[in-house]
Amino acid sequence: MSDDRRGMGRGLAAILPRPGDEDGLREIPVDLIDPNPRQPRSSFDETKLAELAESIRVRGVLQPIVVRPLAGGRYELVAGERRLRAARIAEIDLIPAMLRQADDWERLDLALAENMARQNLNAVEEARACAMLVDDLGLTKEEVGRRVGRSRVAISNLIRLLDLPEEALELIETGHLTEGHGRAILVCKDHGTRRRLARSARDGAWSVRETERRAREAEQPPEPKPKPRVIHPDLAEGLAAAEDTLAAALGREVHARARGERCVVEIEFDHPAEAVELARSMLAAGVRRVVRERRAAATIGVRTADEAGDLGD
Repeated sequence: MSDDRRGMGRGLAAILPRPGDEDGLREIPVDLIDPNPRQPRSSFDETKLAELAESIRVRGVLQPIVVRPLAGGRYELVAGERRLRAARIAEIDLIPAMLRQADDWERLDLALAENMARQNLNAVEEARACAMLVDDLGLTKEEVGRRVGRSRVAISNLIRLLDLPEEALELIETGHLTEGHGRAILVCKDHGTRRRLARSARDGAWSVRETERRAREAEQPPEPKPKPRVIHPDLAEGLAAAEDTLAAALGREVHARARGERCVVEIEFDHPAEAVELARSMLAAGVRRVVRERRAAATIGVRTADEAGDLGD
């Protein structure tokens, strides 16, 4: 592979058929390129175009477009409509392009698919190649899948990676993240959240499963805060009195709160053993009270019997 082809990025250049002497990779003035009348796409996402344009300003056009020569020194676009539009937004004068002869470009789709199946591409390079076959050359995902030996779902998942922001795609291209990370990040709908997750996944060396978990958490709406309950002044006064009385009787800090029509009392302990000791003290106090009550009842019973005897005399 020539230095030019390496410098433009391997994705499209790696899978394009090697040109002859009359063809090749070169830089062409953007103003000399006419649109492709066979372009199957009629609309492009303006936000994504703007993002790609910003990436082009910083990094240049990494994926060359494909053109064929016309009379008068002009060119017709064969593939790469999105990149060409973004380049115009970025206001660059020259764009890297693969020049194909008129009798050759109609066979480009088959050659792209065949070479893609043979080359060792990363996930983003494969995604861009598949997107070009589908969006620029008009193949269906089923046709692409048959030609490269993959299912339609696999091709769809690859192309969907291109919905990621450019920063995330670059992390996949450079090997910091995998295709699985990319699919996990796509769970989030917001581009800003996707960028943050991609950076965090790289910095934290997250697994794909961890990235999926974080993405789901990011998509979950925050739980609504419970509305504070308004307590009637009389009830609040009664709860405060209960806290003071119980605290004085038990020698512990006590909290009383309303729960529906009932009252919940909480007693604070530094250690579970203190709670056990308090319970034993309360049980002992209860036993002593019962004993006193029984003795008092017995005394009353004896007095009643004596009084009855006196009356009989």
